[in-house]
Amino acid sequence: MKSIIITGASAGIGADCAREFLEAGWRVGLLARRADKLEAVAQGHENAHVFPCDVTDPAAVDAAFDAFAQRAGRLDVLFNNAGMFGRPATIDELEYDEWRQVVDVNLHGMFLCARAAFRQMRAQSPQGGRIINNGSISAYTPRELSVCYTTTKHAIAGLTKTLSLDGRAFDIACGQIDIGNARTQLLQDLIDRNPDNPPPTMDVADVSRAVRQMAELGPEANVQFMTIMATKMPYIGRG
Repeated sequence: MKSIIITGASAGIGADCAREFLEAGWRVGLLARRADKLEAVAQGHENAHVFPCDVTDPAAVDAAFDAFAQRAGRLDVLFNNAGMFGRPATIDELEYDEWRQVVDVNLHGMFLCARAAFRQMRAQSPQGGRIINNGSISAYTPRELSVCYTTTKHAIAGLTKTLSLDGRAFDIACGQIDIGNARTQLLQDLIDRNPDNPPPTMDVADVSRAVRQMAELGPEANVQFMTIMATKMPYIGRG
């Protein structure tokens, strides 16, 4: 049975991806801060393993990954998904603590989870695995009033490239999925702030199927970057 850890698995894209992999028969480690929400996602699935965990806590991340690897026998895939948007504002309107909170989750958290996965994949036998980072269209083209989120997502593109390069010697592949306007609560919060001009959206299930496609590739193939977005998004050519 293939194994995957999904961070941010209690809601949104992470929860939907968790259900996709559970239904497909994968052994799934679900990581997020809220145990009750993780239990709700895992309900009815013997192949689900719940690990309440703050991805910004190095010791907690390492403990969760170690525990899952012991239960599953190995770690085949990490979907490095946990993230947050932060308060929309221009840079001069933001407090340093607001900046730091987004950076801690979106950058430091993804670094810590990638580090734990890389360590396990390098040490296990047979060696290797796959890391899939949740980037964003904002890794290339920002929304307005998103300096914290956009900066961290640009950084994730660098993380993806470096892990892909450094992982070659250990059969560890790394790719990135860049998602635009999947219908989740995070997007709904943005829509609620501008109800008179709602953006085009897409079913989050389309994202989950795309992540699974990346995860199920053979070890000799890798999707380096995938962009999946609502068809009518003003991304191409937007100003």
